[in-house]
Amino acid sequence: MRFVKPAVPRIRLLALTLLLAASASGALGQPASSTFSVKLMTPETALAAARAAFDDCRRQGYQVSVAVVDRFGIVQVLLRDRFAGAHTVSVASDKAWTAASFRIASAALGEETQAGKPMSALRAHPRVLAAGGGLVIESGGALLGAIGVSGAPGGDADDSCARAGIRAITDALELQG
Repeated sequence: MRFVKPAVPRIRLLALTLLLAASASGALGQPASSTFSVKLMTPETALAAARAAFDDCRRQGYQVSVAVVDRFGIVQVLLRDRFAGAHTVSVASDKAWTAASFRIASAALGEETQAGKPMSALRAHPRVLAAGGGLVIESGGALLGAIGVSGAPGGDADDSCARAGIRAITDALELQG
């Protein structure tokens, strides 16, 4: 018996090779360049967002942790109220990482990754936290980072505090954008 390889994988390999070659040569309409520029939040801006979210939660009587990450998901600022649970530190960081990494609010990712949906396997990733409280920080269409809040009673309350943090820096971001 002779084994015959199907043609489909060869076609996919050929298409991928052509796509990579076209991309490398700039044939896809993008000039070939060895550098690119990105916008980054200053530590002061990240701190202002974290502080505003922290204060908003505290005014509501919630003891929380707030994390602000840069566009790469690296923590820039982390604040933890004195009675916030120990778990809130990693949960806030992971919510912010999730929002920045997937460029979507962590609650929205939660909806998209429910059991039976095409992206449900993403929940198995160790840092994905698909629950409310992680929001993207953008300016002029550019991803700057994300903010994550943990410790308020539920994802909606965490989201509310995170939105307060983003509102506090919106004017500064728009001036930079």
